[in-house]
Amino acid sequence: MNPFASPVSLNMQGQYNTPNTHKYSVILPTYNERKNLPIIIWLLAKVFEEHQLAWEIIVVDDASPDGTQEVAIELARAYGEDKILLKPRAGKLGLGTAYIHGLDFCTGDFVIIMDADFSHHPKFIPQFIRLQQAHNLDIVTGTRYRSTSTPYLAGARPGGVHGWDLKRKIVSRGANFLAATVLNPGVSDLTGSFRLYRLPVLRHIITLTQSRGYVFQMEMMVRARALGYTVGEVPITFVDRIFGESKLGADEVVGYLKGVWQLFKSV
Repeated sequence: MNPFASPVSLNMQGQYNTPNTHKYSVILPTYNERKNLPIIIWLLAKVFEEHQLAWEIIVVDDASPDGTQEVAIELARAYGEDKILLKPRAGKLGLGTAYIHGLDFCTGDFVIIMDADFSHHPKFIPQFIRLQQAHNLDIVTGTRYRSTSTPYLAGARPGGVHGWDLKRKIVSRGANFLAATVLNPGVSDLTGSFRLYRLPVLRHIITLTQSRGYVFQMEMMVRARALGYTVGEVPITFVDRIFGESKLGADEVVGYLKGVWQLFKSV
């Protein structure tokens, strides 16, 4: 028998009826997500309500021309302005600064960062929370590249990617291999952006993080490890966006390579 699957172990992993009194703030950066936003918010609300969790969603929109902000306003009317908070910015200012902006409006004691395009399914959030509670972790990050969680969590299934061609899979694997070899961060998926943070931990790390854009996520993990924060990983299934176009281009790839080098020199 797997000792981690015993009743005693499962109880230690958070499978008990003690009410969760924490509040979870989700920061959703958006740009041209008019079609995706209503569905992802419905899924998030469903997960939180089914698990009786206090929640709020901060939508940080970078002046989307497709009407994303108008949709967010209607969603706030439907769910309540205490649940859906639209906090727009004047233009497309980057992913890292979107999180920094969103943090100013979080009232929860935990913060979840994720994409609004269905790449990250809310169904994994309860596993993030269970792992965090079981081991009192500072950060839980989703990983596409592990078959089990770390520390161990019963019920986790192997991670993976759906909807990518071979070239993009090779690029992603290569990027993570390069970063893991050079930086030794202790996590399997540095470029992922589906994570759960304690609010004070996220505030601390963000004040030290210098990168912006897609390198931001990698630097956050590297600095978290350097600062001694505890990090767990939950396998997730990453699905390529359903509506809209990917925002990853050649400039982001070049920026990533520069970011790895800068972190190697400075952290």
